[in-house]
Formats: sequence, C-alpha cells, structure tokens
Amino acid sequence: MARIRGRRNGSPRRSFTYQILNNMSKNDSDRHEVEDDTYASGDFSQGAPKSKFPKSENNPRNAYALVHDELMLDGNSRQNLATFCQTWEEPEIHKLMDECLDKNMVDKDEYPQTAEIEARCVRMLSDLWNSDAGENAVGTSTVGSSEAAMLGGMAMKRRWEAKRKAEGKPYDKPNLITGPVQVCWHKFTRYWDIEHREIPLEGERFIMTPEEVMKRVDENTIGVVPTLGVTFTGQFEPVKAVSEALDQYQKETGIDIPIHVDGASGGFLAPFCAPELEWDFRLERVKSINASGHKFGLSPLGVGWVIWREPRDLPEDLVFWVNYLGGNMRDIALNFSRPGGQVVCQYYNFIRLGREGYAKIHGACYQTAQALAREVEKLGPFEIIFSGKEDEGIPALCWKMKDGVDPGFTLFDFADRLRTRGWQVPAYSLPADRQDLPVQRILVRHGVSIDLGMLLIKDMKEAMAYFKNHPQATPLTSEEASGFKH
Repeated sequence: MARIRGRRNGSPRRSFTYQILNNMSKNDSDRHEVEDDTYASGDFSQGAPKSKFPKSENNPRNAYALVHDELMLDGNSRQNLATFCQTWEEPEIHKLMDECLDKNMVDKDEYPQTAEIEARCVRMLSDLWNSDAGENAVGTSTVGSSEAAMLGGMAMKRRWEAKRKAEGKPYDKPNLITGPVQVCWHKFTRYWDIEHREIPLEGERFIMTPEEVMKRVDENTIGVVPTLGVTFTGQFEPVKAVSEALDQYQKETGIDIPIHVDGASGGFLAPFCAPELEWDFRLERVKSINASGHKFGLSPLGVGWVIWREPRDLPEDLVFWVNYLGGNMRDIALNFSRPGGQVVCQYYNFIRLGREGYAKIHGACYQTAQALAREVEKLGPFEIIFSGKEDEGIPALCWKMKDGVDPGFTLFDFADRLRTRGWQVPAYSLPADRQDLPVQRILVRHGVSIDLGMLLIKDMKEAMAYFKNHPQATPLTSEEASGFKH
C-alpha cells in the first residue's frame, strides 16, 4: 500500500495513508499511554474490590472515581442533625489540613512548631476555663473527647489509689458517679474495673442532681463527673450545686471527692455564651475538664482536649518520656501517632475568632435552636423538653410526644420519614430508668442556619401530612427504626 513519491534528506517519503495504518498497527502494549474515558475503562468493567486484595495497580483517576461514587451513597453531613461534630469549615481550614497531612502530632522533635502550637492551645484553654496555672498549664490534645475523658478519669483513679495506699486502706473497689453519660464513660469504667454508679432517670428528671449524687458517694468514690451538655437532651448538669454538696460532705466526713467536668460540648459554649455560669476551674473542686475540639471547638474531626487545674492534679505515672523519635519527648495521651492538622486548625480558630467570634457563631446557633423549638411546638403533638437556652444547655432542642396524644405515628416513624428528604433527626429511647420514653433531638451546629431550619420545619409539616393520609398500620419501634441509636 505504501507508495514512494520521492526522497527528502535521503529518506523515502511515505503516503499519509501508510502513516495512519502503521500507527494503528502498533503493539497494544503502547495503549497504556492513551487515557480511556473513566467510565469506559477496563477498571470499571468489574465492581470495586470488596474482599480480596487487588493484584494490580489502577489508574489514579479511575480509582478516585470508584471511591468517590460510592461516597455519594452516604448521607449529606450538613443535614445530619444527630451529630455533634463539625461539618462546615472555612477554606483556610482545608488549606491548613493539606499542609499538615504529613505531620505526626506525637513527634515533637521533628515538628517542634506544631508542638508549640499544641502547647499554646493548652495554655489558652486553661485561661478560657479560668485556671490560674498560666504558663504552667498542664494538658494535652487527644484524638477526641472520649480519649480526653479517659485520661481525666485515669488521673482521678490514680490520685485516689495513691491516697488510699498512703492511708493504709484498701484500694480495690473504686467507684465513679455520673449522670446519663455518653458511652465513653461506660468504656472507661469497664476497661479500668471501676464500679459505675450512673444515676438513673426518674419522672421528668433527666440529669444529675446534688441530691442523687449524695445518695451514692462514699470513701471509694474516685470522683464525680457532671456533663456540660448531656448527650440525650442537651442540658447542662449543675456543676456548681454538685460541688457545693461535695464541700458540705467533706466538712461532715473529711472525704475529699474531686470533680471532673465532661465539657465535650459545653466547654466550648459556656465561656462565650454563658460566661457567668460557674462550672470550671473557678470551682476549687473541679480538677480536670475534657472538651471536644471537633464539636463546638469548630476544628475538623478529630481532636479533643483535657486540661488539669494545676500540675499536681496530673499524676506523674501517667506521663511517659519517649526518646526514639529523635528527642526525649513528654507523652500523655492513650494514642501514639496521630495527625497534627486538627490541632493546628484549632489554633487557627482561636486566633481567627477569639472570644468575640466564638460568641457570634454560637450565639447564632442558640438563636436557631430556640426558633426551631418554637416552631416544633406549634406542630401540635410534641412537647418540648429542652429548648436551647444558653445558660441551661447546648444549642439543641429535644421533644417527646405529648401525654395522651396519638397522632398516628411514632417518633421513630417521624425520623424515618424525614430521612426520605435527607434529614437525620434522631429518635431514641432514654437511658435507665426511662427507657419507656422515646425522644427526638435536633443539634444545631455552625452552618445550620435559620433558613435551613425553616426548610426542615416545612418537611416536618409535609411528613405529618403524609401520615395523616397514610396511617401507619404497624408503627416503627426503636429496634426497627433506621435512624440514630445510642
């Protein structure tokens, strides 16, 4: 087929047709240089690997598309009103997270400035929570508030054990007193062999009270843990009242019982929106506080903090010194290697927002929560348990069905129906002894605006209209519901 037309520079000139056919006949092994359309590629001829480790490598664009497409099946995190965790961040946060992708928080010798930023955050939080420790503030970042809570609990246990040993008394039966708590405290007491004296709910009392605490304390109590923002209803437990009751108990018995405040949510709310509320280191009995940076601290998942009142409140045997990463470094956390980006972003938020900025953001959340509470109450069958008042709890609202009212659906039906519009509004049963009472809750975070909230109310009204036109023959139970469960 080739036809020689002439010579140029000593080489025969080939026809255009020859060149095309010659290129088409190249070995198929050269085709790897050609990028197929993503969804027409061989990588998509079969499903993504799900059980067996793949044998060969794949095009990065195709691998990304496979994973990206599966993630579309997740819920929209902005519509998840069950989670306490941050779901919206400023673009600068995303940039800092990219820049810190390779920074290991535990390696303070290699990343000294990241370590310095962590230390600054500890000092700032100590100041925010009214400790007098100043430059001697003691605490650490963690991967979340649960780890921070466990470190605070371990310090209480070790201090109690040391005191009992010094007095020549047995130390094999420690107990811890809490109200209705998040699962991390159940883990702590189970993992460290501590009797968990969790105050059961009764009637319309859904939180710890001083009277209930005093029924359970004794010489084996390592500490009392009030929660500043109970998971189930959003309410603050009365830290000051509990502290005063323990003061009186010490006067009568000589037994000194410390308080650790679980401020997972409230620790980043009360200082800005209820500054007069006394719950922190202003109370001498409060020895440690944990909080979650990735909740109302506005940092990305996952970072938590634990701060002790002063250095002597952290037993020395909980501190480790590690020298095999290049320097002799102090380590407190349960975890070891962990990312530094979230800590860096926490510091960014501190200097970006200050007290003023945090107060504005959380103040807007409280306004939205209170507006939603008013609208939910207008719907008819619901009774508000907590309406999101700044000095009483977190920016959330919680409700139950009114006594004697049967709207033709359960709260679990209601939650399930709202999920058809993408909303996750959890319905769940309360803990002991009110498992008989289902409640529903909305958590208002940064990014849940009034406008978004009113769209939710519109969908709530439409869900109720649906149930009116389609009565539920078999209402959903907590076990059958697809919504949030504790």
